[in-house]
Amino acid sequence: MLFAADEGDINTIIGGIAPDWGPFGSLGNEAKVMIEVVMAVAILICLGIAIWGAAKQRIGATALRDTFSAEQGKGLIIAGLTGVFIIGSLGTLFTIVYGMAV
Repeated sequence: MLFAADEGDINTIIGGIAPDWGPFGSLGNEAKVMIEVVMAVAILICLGIAIWGAAKQRIGATALRDTFSAEQGKGLIIAGLTGVFIIGSLGTLFTIVYGMAV
Protein backbone atom coordinates (compact mmCIF):
# COMPACT_ATOMS: atom_id res chain seq x y z
CA MET A 1 0.00 0.00 0.00
CA LEU A 2 1.32 3.44 -0.94
CA PHE A 3 0.46 6.40 1.25
CA ALA A 4 0.47 9.80 -0.44
CA ALA A 5 1.59 11.53 2.75
CA ASP A 6 3.96 8.88 4.01
CA GLU A 7 6.58 11.36 5.13
CA GLY A 8 5.92 14.46 7.18
CA ASP A 9 3.03 15.26 9.45
CA ILE A 10 0.33 17.86 9.99
CA ASN A 11 2.90 20.45 11.10
CA THR A 12 4.40 20.41 7.61
CA ILE A 13 1.02 21.28 6.09
CA ILE A 14 0.14 23.90 8.70
CA GLY A 15 3.62 25.43 8.51
CA GLY A 16 3.20 25.85 4.75
CA ILE A 17 -0.17 27.55 5.08
CA ALA A 18 0.55 29.84 8.03
CA PRO A 19 1.90 33.22 6.97
CA ASP A 20 5.48 33.91 7.92
CA TRP A 21 7.12 37.25 8.51
CA GLY A 22 8.30 37.51 4.91
CA PRO A 23 10.91 40.25 4.64
CA PHE A 24 10.86 40.64 8.42
CA GLY A 25 11.68 36.97 9.06
CA SER A 26 15.21 37.78 10.17
CA LEU A 27 14.02 40.09 12.96
CA GLY A 28 14.50 38.98 16.52
CA ASN A 29 11.64 38.00 18.80
CA GLU A 30 11.75 41.35 20.60
CA ALA A 31 11.34 43.26 17.34
CA LYS A 32 8.43 41.03 16.29
CA VAL A 33 6.72 41.61 19.63
CA MET A 34 7.23 45.38 19.29
CA ILE A 35 5.69 45.35 15.79
CA GLU A 36 2.74 43.33 17.10
CA VAL A 37 2.27 45.76 20.01
CA VAL A 38 2.36 48.79 17.68
CA MET A 39 -0.18 47.15 15.38
CA ALA A 40 -2.42 46.25 18.33
CA VAL A 41 -2.31 49.83 19.63
CA ALA A 42 -3.11 51.16 16.15
CA ILE A 43 -6.10 48.79 15.91
CA LEU A 44 -7.34 49.94 19.32
CA ILE A 45 -7.01 53.58 18.24
CA CYS A 46 -8.97 52.88 15.05
CA LEU A 47 -11.68 51.10 17.05
CA GLY A 48 -11.80 54.09 19.40
CA ILE A 49 -12.25 56.40 16.41
CA ALA A 50 -15.10 54.21 15.15
CA ILE A 51 -16.77 54.23 18.57
CA TRP A 52 -16.32 58.00 18.85
CA GLY A 53 -17.88 58.35 15.39
CA ALA A 54 -20.84 56.19 16.41
CA ALA A 55 -21.40 58.32 19.50
CA LYS A 56 -21.05 61.52 17.49
CA GLN A 57 -23.52 60.26 14.90
CA ARG A 58 -26.03 59.20 17.55
CA ILE A 59 -25.81 62.44 19.51
CA GLY A 60 -25.84 64.59 16.39
CA ALA A 61 -28.77 62.80 14.81
CA THR A 62 -31.06 62.63 17.85
CA ALA A 63 -30.19 64.98 20.69
CA LEU A 64 -28.86 68.01 18.88
CA ARG A 65 -30.54 67.56 15.49
CA ASP A 66 -27.19 68.45 13.97
CA THR A 67 -26.89 66.81 10.55
CA PHE A 68 -23.28 67.97 10.10
CA SER A 69 -22.24 66.18 13.29
CA ALA A 70 -24.10 63.07 12.20
CA GLU A 71 -22.30 63.07 8.84
CA GLN A 72 -18.97 63.55 10.60
CA GLY A 73 -19.82 60.57 12.77
CA LYS A 74 -20.48 58.41 9.71
CA GLY A 75 -17.13 59.44 8.28
CA LEU A 76 -15.34 58.58 11.53
CA ILE A 77 -17.01 55.17 11.68
CA ILE A 78 -15.96 54.37 8.12
CA ALA A 79 -12.42 55.66 8.69
CA GLY A 80 -11.99 53.71 11.92
CA LEU A 81 -13.25 50.42 10.53
CA THR A 82 -11.21 50.84 7.35
CA GLY A 83 -8.11 51.42 9.47
CA VAL A 84 -8.82 48.26 11.45
CA PHE A 85 -9.18 46.25 8.24
CA ILE A 86 -6.01 47.67 6.68
CA ILE A 87 -3.88 47.20 9.78
CA GLY A 88 -5.29 43.74 10.36
CA SER A 89 -4.38 42.63 6.86
CA LEU A 90 -0.90 44.20 6.70
CA GLY A 91 0.85 40.97 7.64
CA THR A 92 -0.92 39.06 4.90
CA LEU A 93 -0.30 41.81 2.36
CA PHE A 94 3.42 41.97 3.17
CA THR A 95 3.69 38.20 2.90
CA ILE A 96 1.91 38.12 -0.48
CA VAL A 97 3.92 41.00 -1.94
CA TYR A 98 7.20 39.59 -0.63
CA GLY A 99 6.32 36.14 -1.98
CA MET A 100 5.54 37.56 -5.42
CA ALA A 101 8.81 39.48 -5.45
CA VAL A 102 10.87 36.38 -4.61
